[in-house]
Amino acid sequence: MTAALADQARLDLPGHWPAALGPRALAELDAQTPFLAVDLSTVADRYAAFTAAIPGISPFYAMKCNAAQDVLGTLAALGSSFEVASIGELRMLQEIGVDPAEVLYSNPVKAPHAIAAARAAGLWRFSFDSEGELYKLAQHAPGAAVYIRLRVDDSTSLFPLSRKFGAEAHEARALMLLARELGLEPYGVTFHVGSQCATTSAWRQAIAAAGALMAALQEDGVHLRMLDLGGGFPSRYVERVPPLDQIAGTINAALEELLPYRPALLAAEPGRHLVAESAVMVTTVLGREVRAGENWLYVDVGAYNGMMETQQTVQQWRFPLWTSRTDHALVPHVPFTVTGPSCDSSDTMFYGVNLPATIEVGDRLYIGSAGAYTLSYASHFNGFAPPEPVFVGGPAGTNATVQRIPSQPHLPSSPAAPSPADTPSHLGTPSHLGTASLAATASRVATVLPPAPPLRAAGPPGEARAGRR
Repeated sequence: MTAALADQARLDLPGHWPAALGPRALAELDAQTPFLAVDLSTVADRYAAFTAAIPGISPFYAMKCNAAQDVLGTLAALGSSFEVASIGELRMLQEIGVDPAEVLYSNPVKAPHAIAAARAAGLWRFSFDSEGELYKLAQHAPGAAVYIRLRVDDSTSLFPLSRKFGAEAHEARALMLLARELGLEPYGVTFHVGSQCATTSAWRQAIAAAGALMAALQEDGVHLRMLDLGGGFPSRYVERVPPLDQIAGTINAALEELLPYRPALLAAEPGRHLVAESAVMVTTVLGREVRAGENWLYVDVGAYNGMMETQQTVQQWRFPLWTSRTDHALVPHVPFTVTGPSCDSSDTMFYGVNLPATIEVGDRLYIGSAGAYTLSYASHFNGFAPPEPVFVGGPAGTNATVQRIPSQPHLPSSPAAPSPADTPSHLGTPSHLGTASLAATASRVATVLPPAPPLRAAGPPGEARAGRR
């Protein structure tokens, strides 16, 4: 059997491809390509699964991977908190009513003006990994709570981060004591095992390093209030990754075995894990050519206007692909090089991917698992606009709704929120989501989400709320 026929014999949509974004559903979306179709129900399902897998976990969504307002609103309505890397991201959250006091600022190196602006807005927890950053924080956010980012082994991730950030374990204790001397609160410890981490042991080793620091600081009279597991939780593309239950099993065991005590707040910063599988990039074939015996397919999205991660991994990053052709699973498949619309020859995403031999100009190519680091990376290079997001979703058993996000950078003005007396008891507002934004958020995600949880009383600043997920 030839390679093409062997590939054809196992042609099926990946099991993690959102049912609401199947080929027939995508064909019915009335939008100009390229666009990113996002199923908000999948985002909600991923959030629910994550919180259920690690008891007591408080997710702080890493919004850098997809900051579309509908995604942020969906997660906020479910009770998620957020992690930011810039004052610009914090402003985006404020626009939808998220309280800065519920946000973590996890960029370890920040501009002084950004520190001051975040503190003035009410954000009070900042990460750091160096002595210089502590002095900036003491000057521009006096009395703030700080959490140290440890450098850990991230060699089994697709995107290692430890060269740029992270304090060495032997330096961390002295840095936390310096924070106390400078009038800051030594609040917690965090780490990052690298984006798209492929081994569960990475979390165990990192938790062990955090536990050792906690034990050492306990001898100095410092009791940390937060352990932040960071990000790195993988999503499914083509290559196999550890399932969430396996990762959670490793984490839960490590938390029980390797910590001297359980901090009041157990946090994590999932990003890609929550949103990648929720979206499909829809692009149109602009041209098909044969060059030096090689099949080339030109499409209207490329590395520079949405698919940058295909460049960052030196062609090692494989996305699940499908097409709009009704004979997709019936005809032989042949290898193609798939390239973008720009005049840059490096704007090429895929090499040797098998696609229907019948594909032609005007057909659509569907790129699955495209919900993370696509819109956020997209530029207008060469005059090609970034993809427009289109949102689908709805309660189980009903027809999906479709909504294009407004082109304006801000949410439309919200009508006055109803008074508590006018609000049904089952539609309470999560306490970190301002009531003024309730109407706007609800109008955008009501077709996707179950009723929000009842309003909970907030605990004192810095403490995890009882029952908060």
